[in-house]
Amino acid sequence: MEGTPYVLAMVNERRLLTRRALLGTAAASAIASLPMAHAASAQSRPAANSPVAADPTPTPVRLTLPAPTGPHPLGTVSLHLLDRARVDPWQDSRPVRELMIQLWYPAHAAHGHPPAPWMSPGAVPYFEREQGIPSGTLLLPTTHAHLAAPVDRGRCGRPVVLYSPGLRSDRSLGTVLIEELASHGYLVVAIDHTYDADQVEFPGGRVETFAITGDIDDALIAKALAVRTADTRFVLDQLAALNAGHNTDSGRRPLPPTLAGAFDLSRVGMLGHSLGGATAAAAIRADRRLRAGVNLDGSLLPPLTAGTDRPFLLFGSDPGPGPEDPSWDQFWTSQYGWKRELALIGSTHTSFTDLVTLLPQAAPVLGLTPSQVTQAIGTLDPHRAIHAQRDYIRAFFDLHLRHLDNHLLQHPSPRYPQIRFIR
Repeated sequence: MEGTPYVLAMVNERRLLTRRALLGTAAASAIASLPMAHAASAQSRPAANSPVAADPTPTPVRLTLPAPTGPHPLGTVSLHLLDRARVDPWQDSRPVRELMIQLWYPAHAAHGHPPAPWMSPGAVPYFEREQGIPSGTLLLPTTHAHLAAPVDRGRCGRPVVLYSPGLRSDRSLGTVLIEELASHGYLVVAIDHTYDADQVEFPGGRVETFAITGDIDDALIAKALAVRTADTRFVLDQLAALNAGHNTDSGRRPLPPTLAGAFDLSRVGMLGHSLGGATAAAAIRADRRLRAGVNLDGSLLPPLTAGTDRPFLLFGSDPGPGPEDPSWDQFWTSQYGWKRELALIGSTHTSFTDLVTLLPQAAPVLGLTPSQVTQAIGTLDPHRAIHAQRDYIRAFFDLHLRHLDNHLLQHPSPRYPQIRFIR
């Protein structure tokens, strides 16, 4: 597909696999939303016989994220965790399983704490190279959270939500939803699943990249889900240790001094996109510490289609005229806990990542046409897509972790015509 943006090629490929894109390369390939750079850079190069030696260096475009709407200022800190009970399942030369997680939380104050980047600096060159973005073309966003700001623990600790990204994605792609939850009082833990993510930076600048070989078939996806489930359960163990005042970072890097006691581990949920959504379903079946789960547009494999007794939200892209994903039908039939299925009208698989807002900003610089942008992120206005996702996801966790019901999940609302209640 010469001349076709990588993300658009992947969108077409995923349609051949399954409408809901089990692979979750939507976040990575979709990031590839930003790499239409191949065409853009070719357009900007002068012909060999051109009298112009070179175009002026373009001014980099700074991408931005929409501000969260909650009352709390935000803090964030990353931890390097070592699971010494496991040899790495993707790289058996690694004697332990290494993970990076990022905590997002309400902060007491942000003064004196710099804002956190959207992606760790050492990972950016890998991201740019993988996605075909010429270095310096785009300046990636700065988040609304401040590094290691003191934690506002609330009266009895904060409800906790774990976030799992899609295959060949990373934790950065969920920042818009993560910040929203944290700004409304949640402590969110974003997990990078090493070697099935495109890039993960560890302390000291070491970057590990995607290392899964072979066909992406059901057997490989089943293995990935088993690895991710083990990752999730290990992270839950580490949160208990952090809550008790232990520094679980492998390098004992300083943590916010008020982190201990900030987690209410009796109120823990999980949110994931694509393969991360399937991970939420797998982890909630495996570990009763998880009280509620959300799957953002991810297909399911047996036995995940059997459901559980705990609340679960299926939140998908616009079904359109094509067939529904049968795995969601199977899950719905057997799910005996609270359940709801929603569709975001005019959306695509990519709409549930930060790319829904970043791609339109980057498109002019990268030479994307409006139709290419629409093919990648759908016809729904990005602000309306983000607004609906934030409000319905927060309503779900408020209902099932805080017992606060704003009735948004009971029936369709005229305030959200972009939300279709499937069942």
